[in-house]
Amino acid sequence: MSDSSFEADRYSNAAYCPKVLPGRAIARRVFARPWRFGIPSVLSKQVTNAMRGIGTATPLLLLAGSLAASAPPQVALVEDVTGKPAGVELMDYVEVGKVIELGADDRIVLGYMSSCMRETITGGTVTVGKDESEVRSGKVTRIKVRCDPGKLLLSTRQGQAAGMAFRSAESAALSVSVTLYGSSPLVELKAPATLRIERVDRPGERQVVDVNDEQILNGRFYDFATRGKHLAAGGVYRMSSGQEAIVFKIDSHAKPGNTPVLGRLLRLPAPE
Repeated sequence: MSDSSFEADRYSNAAYCPKVLPGRAIARRVFARPWRFGIPSVLSKQVTNAMRGIGTATPLLLLAGSLAASAPPQVALVEDVTGKPAGVELMDYVEVGKVIELGADDRIVLGYMSSCMRETITGGTVTVGKDESEVRSGKVTRIKVRCDPGKLLLSTRQGQAAGMAFRSAESAALSVSVTLYGSSPLVELKAPATLRIERVDRPGERQVVDVNDEQILNGRFYDFATRGKHLAAGGVYRMSSGQEAIVFKIDSHAKPGNTPVLGRLLRLPAPE
């Protein structure tokens, strides 16, 4: 038995486990049995090799970086849920590979952000894919909705950069981040906030919306449709809250109200 395996076994025993383990010991404990922590064995070997001859703090940094890099992307939004399927709630984002077990009477609606595919699934086992789900022992219907495919997956870094570019260039060079196909946006926020909305292709139209806790859906969404609000079809708008900002366009054929979620989802960037 190698020294690293012996030390990992020793620390996995509660009798020998101190309240605080050294960074090197924690990393050895994790990578001695990577499957317990959801880490691929190939990845664990790479990090274990990198640990040789380096300091105590570095293995922890490598571990954090490796786990972040290997985290599957969030690709779909739970638009509706009927019943009580475990591990998923209304307006949750779900990642590639997530498995959702539905009872015979359970129903879930998933909206895929890169393919604009809207799935209604009843019963069975659902495995989230990149563009659509794999469904076993259940029933699924799929429809393609109008959305801006791929743009909904923009990182907060990309989205914030677009907003900052607009602020620095003023109205001389509009940088539209996303097109909405419903005129009542569903805005993702991090907390209650004041939204300032200005139409930039036709100066003069401005709105200020104070969003409080009672108006937030699932802790982070403000829905213009449920508040009876909408923007003008064909308009280009800038929405800001504090240091966050995004420029977007409303499609010329967009309708107000409770239209498909993917077509009106607006992810307001967050500061880094």
